[in-house]
Amino acid sequence: MQDLLDLANHLADAAADVIRRYYDDPAIAYKADKTPVTQADREAEAAMREIIARECPDHSMFGEEHGSEGAEKDYVWVLDPIDGTIKFMAGIPTFGTLIGLCHKGEPVLGLMNQPISGQRWSAIRGHATYYNGAPIQTRPCARLEDAMLGTTSPYLFREENRPRFDALRQRAKVTVYGTDCMGYAMLAAGRIDLIVESGLKAYDILPLVPIIESANGLITDWQSQPLRLREATYDVVVAGDAAVHSEALKSLR
Repeated sequence: MQDLLDLANHLADAAADVIRRYYDDPAIAYKADKTPVTQADREAEAAMREIIARECPDHSMFGEEHGSEGAEKDYVWVLDPIDGTIKFMAGIPTFGTLIGLCHKGEPVLGLMNQPISGQRWSAIRGHATYYNGAPIQTRPCARLEDAMLGTTSPYLFREENRPRFDALRQRAKVTVYGTDCMGYAMLAAGRIDLIVESGLKAYDILPLVPIIESANGLITDWQSQPLRLREATYDVVVAGDAAVHSEALKSLR
């Protein structure tokens, strides 16, 4: 696994080279579903795929921009070249590159890289989470009323889930918005206590699972089930403390 983490770091470096080149001129376009995409998204993922195909020809890939290849294989790389594309377009450096590896559907390795600031989080499942080479952990927070809650945007929740999130938000001590992948990284580092989101894709969340879990956090869906590789979307609850995770699940139900 250490060799595969070394490869993930190589992928992050390759993607960062592309992203930095486009940072001041992102070449914006829009997909058929009206979500934004940039030339940096496409080229960064293509650069990572080229390296994986060369170094691990028996592995497959599942990425946001170039789809799935050979998802039936045991090892699947899950790639989001720019999580938080709107922030990238706006020149706000809270986006990140997400690189994950699943073995038989289970997330076993994760890396999140912020290519402008050089911040990097990584983890191998069952080992520590590292931030720029130093181990990190989540912080204790036993009560929802003491928790800092994060989410990317309340407008991303499905209609039936929005009232449930609002009820949870009203109990939390404070809420921070616009988190994207950076919120999960900050939770792993003990800066945020709870994140609740809805409608995520595999490439939005699975690379973050080992980062959260290896920092002593919890990450499940709204039914308290672990996250595995699939095509369907995910509603997630992430917490640094088991007690506040349990309270959040009860509130959402």
